[in-house]
Amino acid sequence: MLEILKQSNNPELCLPLVDAVIAKAKEFYFKFGRKPAFMEVCGSHTMALARTGVKQKLKEHVNLISGPGCPVCVTDQRSIDAMIALSEGANRIICTFGDMMRVPGSNRTLLDEKIAGKDIRVVYSPTDTIQIAEANPDKEVIFLGIGFETTIPIFTLMAGEAIQRGISNFSIWMATKLVEPILRYLLETGEVNLDGFMLPGHVSIVLGEDSYHYLVDEYRISGVITGFESAELLSGIYKLIDLAIKEKPAILNNYRSIVTKSGNLVIRQWMDQYLTESDEAWRGIGTISKSGLDLKPEYDQFNAKKRFAVTIGEPKKTKCRCGEVIRGLISPEECPLFAKACSPMKPVGPCMVSTEGSCAAHYQYMRESF
Repeated sequence: MLEILKQSNNPELCLPLVDAVIAKAKEFYFKFGRKPAFMEVCGSHTMALARTGVKQKLKEHVNLISGPGCPVCVTDQRSIDAMIALSEGANRIICTFGDMMRVPGSNRTLLDEKIAGKDIRVVYSPTDTIQIAEANPDKEVIFLGIGFETTIPIFTLMAGEAIQRGISNFSIWMATKLVEPILRYLLETGEVNLDGFMLPGHVSIVLGEDSYHYLVDEYRISGVITGFESAELLSGIYKLIDLAIKEKPAILNNYRSIVTKSGNLVIRQWMDQYLTESDEAWRGIGTISKSGLDLKPEYDQFNAKKRFAVTIGEPKKTKCRCGEVIRGLISPEECPLFAKACSPMKPVGPCMVSTEGSCAAHYQYMRESF
């Protein structure tokens, strides 16, 4: 598999693909008088497009727009403030992904709280939280549960393992997001004119190819599921342009080695067993009905929102425009703070913090093209 992935970045393979995509984009321009516009709704795609140079190479011919696919970035400010406030309680251990440590709250970060003496731990596998709870029976151990369908199933495993081991000092603060509601929001608001979606590879492992047909049936727009290496990205973009030229919307699976038509049915059964739809707030958007998942009432003992009360004020307002970046309304360099007041060393917004953030991707790989 590694050898295949290496070949996917081979210049001898990729450069002809670049030429083919540009030729196809020119065909689109000749027909419609403008560049084709596609949005990726996966933070890993955002970073891969910048890291591989695909976005820079095609920028004169294809408008590739970063959308709301970074879990950290789409978490709204009130949720961030609540998670930080949660860490202030006595006898608590907060477990989180590393990206969350430096996301600015209204007044401080989780890293600031850790430096001040709070027990906040970065875990590489969320299930490590169960071992931490078992080893610290006198502490309340809380995991900050952010993520899309790729990560959400792990939270069900955590609850199941806690039940099996009889662990009662463990809970999850759920702030999850679902792909379908945000795609519907983007299309129904019509804020950005799109010719198709580059659909998320990792999420699609869970959801499957067939889960996206509402895009064609209801909105008459195409989507291509694709991987993350240069050749995979270029091939996906080529197919999106071709579909747009033909004006025959379709869902194509360009990641068949990983993604099946029906997805992972076992994982989806776990999700159905433990979780229920919930209204979720998105950064820069507001609350979208049934756009997240929360633990079912029968598992309230593991629901940190039911077990712990936190008090927060109104979020601090800044000139950060992350909300507009994740909606595809502006590119990172259009934010007045980008690469000035806001940088990876001193981020103002989450899009500069996360390893999947659009601003971080632009800062690391695309500033030379400004």
